[in-house]
Formats: sequence, structure tokens, C-alpha cells
Amino acid sequence: MGTRSASSWSTRPRSRRRWTRPGRLGSDRRRRRGGPRGSSVPRCTATTRLYDCEQPPAGGDAAQHERPTASERLLNRAIPEATVQRLPVYLRGLVELAERGEHTVSSEALAAAAGVNSAKVRKDLSYLGSYGTRGVGYDVEYLIHQVSRELGLTQDWATCIVGIGNLGVALANYRGFVQRGFRISALFDSAPEVVGTTVAGLDVHPVDEIDRVVKEERISIGVLAVPAAEAQPVTDALVAAGVSSILNFAPVVLQVPDEVSLRKVDLSIELQILSFYEQRRAAEESVRAGAAREALERAHQAADDLSRTLPENSDDEAGGAPEAAYDPSGEASRGPGVAHDHGDEAFRGPGGTTT
Repeated sequence: MGTRSASSWSTRPRSRRRWTRPGRLGSDRRRRRGGPRGSSVPRCTATTRLYDCEQPPAGGDAAQHERPTASERLLNRAIPEATVQRLPVYLRGLVELAERGEHTVSSEALAAAAGVNSAKVRKDLSYLGSYGTRGVGYDVEYLIHQVSRELGLTQDWATCIVGIGNLGVALANYRGFVQRGFRISALFDSAPEVVGTTVAGLDVHPVDEIDRVVKEERISIGVLAVPAAEAQPVTDALVAAGVSSILNFAPVVLQVPDEVSLRKVDLSIELQILSFYEQRRAAEESVRAGAAREALERAHQAADDLSRTLPENSDDEAGGAPEAAYDPSGEASRGPGVAHDHGDEAFRGPGGTTT
């Protein structure tokens, strides 16, 4: 029996086989005698029927297999909360790089700017679909676009500030909000002397007009810079008017519905945390200073103990009288009344007398 051609095999195989997932070992991976080489994954309708694989339904159900929209992709992409909190830090570093004229950035450089390790940077950016290029890094401009898109900064968000005291005035005059896509659209206060004044080019409205102004300006984000006692009533008014995100600077815990996003910034808590680290740092320095003093005291004590064990330097202990000084005449070597005799005839005069 002759060997079949590849085309004959693909249309009229000798046996009926069910397709299984490629990559598994077994007899289904072996090419049957006379069959074509290549992957066992079905590539056409004939082989799809042959291997009993499912095909996308035709007709009205085909809409289920259309490409998802941008909003659907956004909802289907789960990003951890910790990653979301680091994205603004990455964006700030990327903007600084772009202002310096940098076109690419490595994960190590971005990690140094954000204060995290490079592995975490790569993991965080992978949630955005950005994997960079090995040996090159990330494109700065494109990464800015990706992070900004994920944070919703590619559009303007109407924002209001409630409480136009020192903090509220500073926030209203901060130009960084506009640069990041947050447009300050309305200001509110309850003090009669503040209502009606103009701050940062905007008129200050009374808090009683929150419902009307929020709806007219389509405000979605509210910033609270009010005392703690007024924070909850103002929050309730903002939520009732349609505000869905609140940034709270008041030193109080607010109650909001589950569908409202709430972020709290308590400056006193941040200062207390810094105070904790300052106290720890002072304690560590005190411990180090105490250890240094103890080491110095031990060194002095060891020196004192060593000096006590050494013998005193006296004449008797040195081995007798001190060595006499050199005397050319030799007088110091003779005792009293001893005449000097060189023992040399050259020093004797005539008659044998000594000169």
C-alpha cells in the first residue's frame, strides 16, 4: 500500500483523532505514518470538524466575540491597590525625565526616582501592558501616556474646594492641579466674611449652594479643608449632589457610601509618624554614644591595670649603680691614693725616673 500525499492526509485521514492541547506528551504528539509535519492545532474548517473542535458561533452570537472596548478592557484589567498608589510617583519621575530631554529610561533609574526596587517597577508597569525593551528600557513619552491614561489624567476633572481658610486658599492657588488635569471649578465656605470674595479668580459660594453648583459644573471630586465638626455634614451634601470622590484634609473619619471613593490626608498624623522616626533616631544615637563611652572607660581601666602590674624603675632593680661617665685620664677608675702607672718605658725619663 503506497504512502498518501500530504493533501490526501489532511482531507481524508485514515483514523479519526480528537485534538488535545499542544505541548502534552503522548501518542497524540507523534506524527502518524504518511501524515504531514507541523502543529496539531486545527487551521481550517475541515480539520476543525475532523478534530471535533468548537468554532465561534455564527450569526447574532458573533457579537460576543468582538474585540472589547477600551472601557471593557479597563474594567477587566485588575491592578493592585499598592500599584495604583505608586503610579503617580512613577509619573512624577517620568515628567522630570521628559523635562530634562530624556527619551528612554531603565527600570533601575525609574526605581531610584520612585524609591522602590527595579523588579517592582517592572511588575507594576506590566499591568499597564508596558514591558519595555531589553537593553534599551522604556520610552519616556509613551510611558507617560500609559500611566496618565491609567490614572485618568487624559481628561479634565471638575473639582471643588470646601473651606477657604489658609489651607483652602493655598489649594485653590496651586497650579499643579490644572497641570495634572484637575480643574478647580467652584469654591465654598460657610463664613459670611469669606462668602462673596474672589480667590484664584473664582467667587466663593455659600455651602448652601453646593447642590446647585455641583450639578451645574458637573463636579465629580470634592476637596474638604474644613474643621472636623463640619466635615461630615459637608460630605453628606457633596455626596447628595453627585460627588463621587472626596479628598479629606479634616482630622476626622468620614462615613461615605460604598460607591464613593474617599482619601484622607491628615497632616498631624504625618508629623506624628515623622516624630516617631526622629525619636528612634535619637535613641540610636544615644545608644551609640553610650557604647562609645563604655568602650573608652574600659580602655582607660585596662591601661591603669597594666601600669600597676609593671615593676617600678629603681636603681636596685636596674642592676646596681649607674654606669660611670667616660674619663680619659682614668681617675675615675682608680681608687683613692693609687698612683697611675701606664707601664710604658717611653714615659720614663733618664735614670729610670718616671716623668
